[in-house]
Amino acid sequence: MKVLFGLARFGAETPMPTPSMTVDPDSVTPGPAGFGVIVIVVIAVILLIWDMNRRVRRVRYRGEVREELDAEQAAAQTQEDIASAPADGTDDEAADGSGRDDGSPRG
Repeated sequence: MKVLFGLARFGAETPMPTPSMTVDPDSVTPGPAGFGVIVIVVIAVILLIWDMNRRVRRVRYRGEVREELDAEQAAAQTQEDIASAPADGTDDEAADGSGRDDGSPRG
């Protein structure tokens, strides 16, 4: 029934009334206080992003320095191992005349 009533009304071409503004447009806008709050939020976000970038950069630099120190320590250890090795190329255990260098007991 409503469909028939809607079709009959559609054919009559009666204009729809336009609602008029009943509220003052200045009272529904944020105004200077809202603008100030948005500015404060934007400044806070910018400062947080800046601080985060600084902290991430610091962590990355610390990791790079740690890797460099580990590499230098490994190189120094290798140099010490090379310097402490016998000059003739034999191991210390093989140089004792037993011919065993597997760590088994001598006897």
